[in-house]
Amino acid sequence: MLKKILIANRGEIACRVMRTAKKLGMTTVAVYSDADAHSQHVKLADEAYHIGAAPTKDSYLVADKILEVAKRSGADCVHPGYGFLSENDTFANACEQVGIVFIGPPATAIEAMGSKTRAKEIMASANVPLVPGYYGQQQDSDFLAAEAEKIGYPVLIKAAFGGGGKGMRVVRGQSEFLAALEGAKREAKASFGNDLVLLERYVDKPRHVEVQVFADAHGNAVYLGDRDCSLQRRHQKVIEEAPAPGLSDSLRQAMGEAAVRCAKAINYRGAGTVEFLLCGDEFFFMEMNTRLQVEHPVTEMVTGQDLVAWQIRVANGEVLPLTQNQISLTGHSFEARIYAEDPVENFMPCSGTLACLTFPAEGDGVRIDTGVISGDEISPFYDPMIAKLIVHGASRDVALNKLSHALEQVHLCGLKSNIAFLHHLANHPVFKQGAPDTHFIDTQTATLTQFEVPVDTMVTLAALAFVLHQKPCRQSPWQQLGFKLNQAAHMNVPFIGHAITATAVGTHWSIQVDNNVCIAEGSLQGQLLTASLDGKKVTAHVVFAEGELTIMFGPHQFSIELLSKHYISEQEHEAAPLAAPLNGTVVKHLKAINSKVQKGDAIVVIEAMKMEYTLTAPYSGTLQSYCFAEGELVSHGAMLAIVEAQE
Repeated sequence: MLKKILIANRGEIACRVMRTAKKLGMTTVAVYSDADAHSQHVKLADEAYHIGAAPTKDSYLVADKILEVAKRSGADCVHPGYGFLSENDTFANACEQVGIVFIGPPATAIEAMGSKTRAKEIMASANVPLVPGYYGQQQDSDFLAAEAEKIGYPVLIKAAFGGGGKGMRVVRGQSEFLAALEGAKREAKASFGNDLVLLERYVDKPRHVEVQVFADAHGNAVYLGDRDCSLQRRHQKVIEEAPAPGLSDSLRQAMGEAAVRCAKAINYRGAGTVEFLLCGDEFFFMEMNTRLQVEHPVTEMVTGQDLVAWQIRVANGEVLPLTQNQISLTGHSFEARIYAEDPVENFMPCSGTLACLTFPAEGDGVRIDTGVISGDEISPFYDPMIAKLIVHGASRDVALNKLSHALEQVHLCGLKSNIAFLHHLANHPVFKQGAPDTHFIDTQTATLTQFEVPVDTMVTLAALAFVLHQKPCRQSPWQQLGFKLNQAAHMNVPFIGHAITATAVGTHWSIQVDNNVCIAEGSLQGQLLTASLDGKKVTAHVVFAEGELTIMFGPHQFSIELLSKHYISEQEHEAAPLAAPLNGTVVKHLKAINSKVQKGDAIVVIEAMKMEYTLTAPYSGTLQSYCFAEGELVSHGAMLAIVEAQE
């Protein structure tokens, strides 16, 4: 039995593999770069080893370092996750040579599928449908131009060893071909070290449907349903679902059986995914991913199986847990990939610290796969994915509604994210009707990135949060700000760009934002704001930082700047002169004792919540004394100075 597993990866997938390994009673070993020394996968592992500097070429892609750690730690198997070394046949072979089990397919299978050209040749022999094209080794430009004419335009030029859209060009006419070919070859050479390309008939409006396959070392192979991954931006998946909608039973079976033939043709072992282009009732082989896919959780949700557990058992020499007849699909599942990126700026990746990160509660068909928590950093060195939000429902409509609702409960701040974009997608009428083609996001980006942010509600919630943050209201707003009953309690909320006042009305607040008035009440527990706005109950998350306040409400994130670090508190009733509006520290005495002061003169500065508040004289008179020395702590409502009113 395999007992000690090294996960040659980081982040979300490393944590996900460790959770299953621990359930199976295995000891887990993590590796980490300089940038990941305090990462969650390091904390979750039983043992962790440093493998180099932050760049992947110095750490996660160095096979020798991974193998050295495996030997030092006594690991008897290595799980590569996805990305990095997961589809590296040299690494898989090196593991087996030193007696360490590689939890993945044989090196020969990885090598066979690593070249798109060779993969197409093998698939043709296995009677797996191919897109009409040229997949040979001849690369003379005139020859390829002639082949393009035979295929018929539009033609897709594709790097044979590529992925992620690199080395790929769509050519719609003969006059464009040679320039596009040169560009694709240059990009392929720079990205993959090999400029071999293939040609395919370009399918204008295909769907991307893939089949999960599994094989063991005893000659058994099965398919565990299919997934639709057509929602993509820049050739990268955004939302996936299982099963693929709109497929007839016969078409689903035909695709599954073709995927199994593909696996058997290369003597496959373990988890793999066969990707197809679906065009009406026709499907064509694209490629096979010889690893666990990012979107494998949707298959787990509809089959009720743990695919990582299957991987470990197959690597241990066991027979597949189920036969084809025993595999059944229940309900529908979606996965949304939450990225640190800016959809408005062409999905530009973002890096920085997650000042806040909260998710909906797991259970009842909601699952979160992540490798970060609040306070963690999204490093510029790695993929900017923050988490995968997975939902399951009895039907596609139920699951899609659950996805929309769950996205409204994902709150993060500190950097930009695609949460609002995902929410917009989940509620788009075209997507609700069924999976669109792979070009949907690219052709609709302008409209899909226009979000209707409820600014008035966000600003009102921010103002209420600001008021409540001064001190939790134990009895009434009057006492919260140090005012007496039956007297007006009023404050200006110091937000840039808005004229905002908050006035106590009984146990509520009357909050006026510009010319709109709202009766609000609520409580602030940590970062959770529970509020009632004109009788409508809402919840939001709030983060206070120096100089700004961020509200996360629904799928939206909204930050508003404070007017100044030296906000002058306008406590307008004389019954509470110079009382501390919140717990803090006295920073500066601004007037000399016994000096004459005018109403509104700045008297004392206190610091709280990383901001300075300047309190002013409530009326003209003489400054008699200060109640606290500079540097002393003060409590909410404490008198800071005494001014004797002039006769």
